[in-house]
Amino acid sequence: MNKDILNLLANKLNLKDKSAEEILQIGIEDLTKGVKELGTEPIDSIPREKIRGLLETKEIGRELYCFKSVKSTNIVAKFLSDHVSNGTVIISETQTMGKGRSGKKYESPEGGIWLSIILKPDISPAKAPLLTLTTAVAVTRTLKAFNIESEIKWPNDILINDKKVCGILTESIAKFNDLQSIIVGVGINSQIDINELPEELRTNAISLTEVTDHVNNIKGLVKFLKEFEYCYNKFLEEDFNFIFNEWRRHNHTIGKNVEIKQPYDKIITGYAVGINKEGALIVEETNGNLVKIYSGECRVLN
Repeated sequence: MNKDILNLLANKLNLKDKSAEEILQIGIEDLTKGVKELGTEPIDSIPREKIRGLLETKEIGRELYCFKSVKSTNIVAKFLSDHVSNGTVIISETQTMGKGRSGKKYESPEGGIWLSIILKPDISPAKAPLLTLTTAVAVTRTLKAFNIESEIKWPNDILINDKKVCGILTESIAKFNDLQSIIVGVGINSQIDINELPEELRTNAISLTEVTDHVNNIKGLVKFLKEFEYCYNKFLEEDFNFIFNEWRRHNHTIGKNVEIKQPYDKIITGYAVGINKEGALIVEETNGNLVKIYSGECRVLN
């Protein structure tokens, strides 16, 4: 039983009036139906039908579910992944426990663009990490369309003036070695008030409101989904030269000294030489060894 989904549907299913035995008898079909129905209810800040009418995509976002508040759009996306079409988008006004790399939690207050895209590509699991780079390129292209210059800090942050404006979390769903779907979570500090963030996050965060007054959430969302579909098609066509060239043009990491924090408190420091065809960061350690790093929390030292 998915507790997060039950909590999301608590009011809709009148769970407070049900016994534990009745709750346990709620089937996956009822939960799926409930989530979809909740995701189509009107929300003033996320006008679903207006957004669908403005979309310039063929597939991405054509199936769209909007929520007032969820624990995490990735959680909802993973739950729905077997019951929706490729390119389905989950978006929420707020997230109570936004999820980042290594399980880190981040703040998702009202005013941001918090979404997840459900993809079902016919690819090997080894290529899935490249979708993080692909998504980062789509974000920078979106910002560029509004005359906003941005940079990509490996592996998943978008920066404006050295401050984080967007984070990306890509999660794969596989059975044995068979890739079922990929969830691409994106959080953009679009119209948020930075002062609403915890004090420890304010220094390194930025909102689009600080650099432009030409972007609102609907315009930003529609443009991003268009750019994402374009970049995703390049990924499917294996036009990786396009992705890598775009990524390098907006690079904030290569050519700098970095510190990479990995699980179990392992820390790697050195000079970021480049990225390989798998999207791994190549770091030259002080002893001259070249290390391939596939994941971790990166801090630029200079």
